[in-house]
Amino acid sequence: MKNPVLWVVLIGISIALIQQGLPVRSQGESQSDNKQMDNITIRQGETLFLSCSQGDFVTHTAWLNRSSILYAGEDKWSVDPRVSLVTLSQEEFTIKIEDVDVTDEGQYICAVQTSSRPRTTSVHIIVQVPPKIVNLSRDLVVNEGSNVTLMCLANGKPEPAIVWRMKSPSDDSLSSDSEVLDIPFISRYRAGVYECTAANDIAVDTQTVELTVNYAPSVSDGRDVGVTLGQRGVLQCEADAVPEADFEWYRDDRRIFNGLDGIEIEAAGALSRLTFFNVSEADYGNYTCVAINKLGSANTSFVLYGPGAVQDGNSGTSTVFNPFCLLIAILQLLLKF
Repeated sequence: MKNPVLWVVLIGISIALIQQGLPVRSQGESQSDNKQMDNITIRQGETLFLSCSQGDFVTHTAWLNRSSILYAGEDKWSVDPRVSLVTLSQEEFTIKIEDVDVTDEGQYICAVQTSSRPRTTSVHIIVQVPPKIVNLSRDLVVNEGSNVTLMCLANGKPEPAIVWRMKSPSDDSLSSDSEVLDIPFISRYRAGVYECTAANDIAVDTQTVELTVNYAPSVSDGRDVGVTLGQRGVLQCEADAVPEADFEWYRDDRRIFNGLDGIEIEAAGALSRLTFFNVSEADYGNYTCVAINKLGSANTSFVLYGPGAVQDGNSGTSTVFNPFCLLIAILQLLLKF
């Protein structure tokens, strides 16, 4: 068959027959002249080499991809710059495809025309794609008690398996083997970093979501403080809250402002200090710390007391025992008898 145009037409007919599952053979040709090679699996981005043996008395050769002719002999028919000829000899016909993509997947056919009959060899190319997370929930800020849903979608071939887990702080009890992680009635203890992992036989892709849980302040019990006149005294208030609490200090029902009457108020994160640099008699008494954020408030009381005061735990009150008053009380008790 010396006419190259006719050869191309026959190649097209061969493709159509093979796609329909029909044998391509001339009269007297055996079924074995149409060979099916084992599937070739390749990863996306790699280089694919396709080779078939020629044999003696070959007049025409071609590599085809589905309905497209890639090479006919030394002539390149494909416009794809990734496709090139490697070897064309009496023994071998090899082409290569660089940077393989999923669009390259499918059936490839090596068609050979000998002096007596045509021969085809077909192979199916499977392109594997590493997983890639394409849709992930953004970092979230929610209020305690809310219902939270985290979403993670990924592409890949084979289809990747998706796993959710709480990464920091680590909590194996909070996980999911699906694209969705539901956390009903979330508490402050579920705040942290959540990790989505998408994995298949090729690789693993991992991304994280930070979940912040807002909650109203809670304060530690106030510790009463005894200070000698003229000395330095400090009342310290600690609050647990998200977002961080703002602090207010009160003497009885009167709010205290920083810098007044020799008093300094200093806040550092979850801690607030009320400092007396030179304690006077007038400074002794009851104080209240109030911690406030947008979700609520909490308070605790303190007592600043001096020598001679006996404290009743951390109740925020103090009792001073005067010796004269104690004597009167004893006399009143004796008179009853």
